[in-house]
Amino acid sequence: MTNIPFKNPIYITKPLLPDLKNVNKKLKEIWDSGWLTNFGAQHILLEKKLKKYLNVQHISLFNNGTNALMIAIKALNLTGEVITTPFTFPATPNSLTWNNITPVFCDIDDKTMNIDADKIEKLITPKTSAILAVHVFGTPCDVEKIQKIANKYKLKVIYDAAHAFGTEINGKGIGNFGDITMFSFHATKLFHTIEGGALTFNNKNLKEKISLLKNFGIKNEETILLPGINGKMNEVQAGIGLLVLDMMKKAKKTRKFIHETYEKHLKNMNGIRLLENKTNIEKSYQYFAIRINKKEFGVSRNKVYQQFKEYNIFTRKYFHPLCSEYQHYKHLQSNKNTNLPIAQKIGKEILCMPMHEGLSKKDIENICSILKSFKK
Repeated sequence: MTNIPFKNPIYITKPLLPDLKNVNKKLKEIWDSGWLTNFGAQHILLEKKLKKYLNVQHISLFNNGTNALMIAIKALNLTGEVITTPFTFPATPNSLTWNNITPVFCDIDDKTMNIDADKIEKLITPKTSAILAVHVFGTPCDVEKIQKIANKYKLKVIYDAAHAFGTEINGKGIGNFGDITMFSFHATKLFHTIEGGALTFNNKNLKEKISLLKNFGIKNEETILLPGINGKMNEVQAGIGLLVLDMMKKAKKTRKFIHETYEKHLKNMNGIRLLENKTNIEKSYQYFAIRINKKEFGVSRNKVYQQFKEYNIFTRKYFHPLCSEYQHYKHLQSNKNTNLPIAQKIGKEILCMPMHEGLSKKDIENICSILKSFKK
């Protein structure tokens, strides 16, 4: 059977959208309250429900994940240099730069694609104040090894969990590790508030400082304690979040099925490498990433990416280019290719496949069949 292009575009992601009737009902609640922002009823309820869902001790909601990450860095009083990964979204290192901190790029692990904990220690200098690691595609970092290094050198640890909503390690919510964890609630994410984010943390003393930093440093009508910014989540965002949260159980079940369908059809294909599954990890099912070995598959990742477009299928080369290759980081000593061989290699192989609730089993099977037809 000859593969034919999809009639309608198949995008890599599609936002989970609540029924408009429920949205209108929620908007009426907000309109009737006359309270649109500044920690209203919707905000308070969503914070409470997310704290339970993510199984964390403390949580603070934000208008987006980038502001949340920048405030996490500020709340921990980080300075000098922070060791991070080049294999991530620009927000990760850029949040450091906005805090006048130099990102030091560490190579990544070939299996997990997360920061390689075995390569962190050699990058530590007297200027190092923290480690900023990313749970790439929802796969947890080596949290034990990273914490051991942090304890040894008295460093703080921040985790970027933009991909890891609902991820657990041995039943423990991913937001419990390190000093602070950031979650993104952007519309492209599994759980979203259109735009939004959150910080989770175990130290209750951070709660007040984070609240001040995201609300101009205001303690009360007449007392401003520090130079904060505006990072608050508004009531409409929170209201949408409450509706989306109610859809999570069904959405995750659907994504798990899509994930397993991809695995069934691609796991034995020569030249295609999938992420490993671990029995002690509860997945987020936010992305389905494959790696394409040009030598074994016969076609490069870039070629596959372009060929998919001819079939009306839109994938993404997450993360290409590497953050270390951005113009504003090219001057850094740590960005040299010789320091980042695994990241350089994976950056040329990685491709994220369409992954959202709007896809059927037949859609996934067709996508896999088309991918197989590209093989030389």
